[in-house]
Amino acid sequence: MTLVNETHVPTSSLTATPYYSGFPLAHDTYNAITAASNGKIYYVLCSESYEQGGQLYVYDPSTDSTEWLADLTDICGETHANAIPQGKSHVRFYESNGKLYFATHIGVYEMIDGMERLPLQAPNGKNLYPGGHFVSYDLTTGAFENLAIAPEGEGILTMTIDKERGYLYGITWPLGYFIQYDCQTNTLKTIDLVSAKGEAGIPGDDYRVLCRSMFVDPRDGAVYFSTSEGDIFTYQPEIDRLSKLPDVDLRLDYFGKYDPTHPGSMGYNWRKIFWYAPEEVAYGIHGNSGYLFRFDPRRQHIELVERLTSEPSRKSGMFDQFSYGYLGFQLGPDQETIYYLTGGPVYVDGKRVKGEEQIAKGAAKGLENLHLVTFHIPSRTYTDHGPIFYADGNRPTYVNSIAIGADESVYTLARFEHEGHEIQDLVKIYFRQD
Repeated sequence: MTLVNETHVPTSSLTATPYYSGFPLAHDTYNAITAASNGKIYYVLCSESYEQGGQLYVYDPSTDSTEWLADLTDICGETHANAIPQGKSHVRFYESNGKLYFATHIGVYEMIDGMERLPLQAPNGKNLYPGGHFVSYDLTTGAFENLAIAPEGEGILTMTIDKERGYLYGITWPLGYFIQYDCQTNTLKTIDLVSAKGEAGIPGDDYRVLCRSMFVDPRDGAVYFSTSEGDIFTYQPEIDRLSKLPDVDLRLDYFGKYDPTHPGSMGYNWRKIFWYAPEEVAYGIHGNSGYLFRFDPRRQHIELVERLTSEPSRKSGMFDQFSYGYLGFQLGPDQETIYYLTGGPVYVDGKRVKGEEQIAKGAAKGLENLHLVTFHIPSRTYTDHGPIFYADGNRPTYVNSIAIGADESVYTLARFEHEGHEIQDLVKIYFRQD
């Protein structure tokens, strides 16, 4: 394992400022925040309502103000469908040719045999969920375009883009279909299931937690994703099929031991990953263990780089409290520094506050601090910038998204109290690299 050249230990905390965007139903959002080339921050506030879907907003740093842009259900042309609404987006926005591309997902679930499932029944005479959509937003005109709908009423859980070839790729939920949308021909193709029956499967049998992050190798257009068993799959458009890489996997002792047939963790899946052009490799994070690794797809080789958890977590030697790990993992504006919003243990009277041993979904097992960690790739420099608190001393919680502004301010979506109710909305963390 490569060791870092330098470690900085935090001496103070960072301050987070919450923004109320105007949506009282705002619920936990995963991934769906991005800094666009116009300097603005685009984000989705999710909804657990059967009546009202998720909402799209934009924050303008120059005016320090938020603006409502659209209702996700309206964007998808389903305003009068009398169906379960488009409750959330679970993916980043991807910018290409003046447009932002993203996807929608279901925001409500039906508890079946103790598991959160795609609803088989809808209340108040509503129709079932129609399926998630690929959508685009024109940054100049403000126009939305409804591009395609996922098969079999599935939501779109995971997404990436091949900008060079004009393809959008997705993994659906809960079954886990791998899908491709061709932006030039406006056609959607369903390729295959990615991992048994995905999160629609039976625990102990064909259940598999689905990969939340994919990347494209721009050199040949190959797409890569992981499975909970630790296998790495690729899709190459000219071959038009999924294939498992034979000489590399994620079943590493340092990541821990997992039963991929049971819920409660991401298993051996990477949690988040991105392509790093200077080295022609991908950098990824394994969620539960917090290990940063580099993956060379052509050599089919994985190298552990550093444990990218907070300094208190590194010292404790324990996994953090969010059962799936953290999605707030992104390359910064300098294209050299990784920004990571991760957890840190809370100590009371010198003792670490422990959470639940095991839970059956992606959620926090217990209370933790939020830390900002950066890692400068060329110099291999790890820095924990310390815990993050609101001005009143409360902690941002359920943080699984990140965007870095042009001024290096860090944005995310986190829980906080508003008028006596807990919501999740935009949070700005004032930060500048030394």
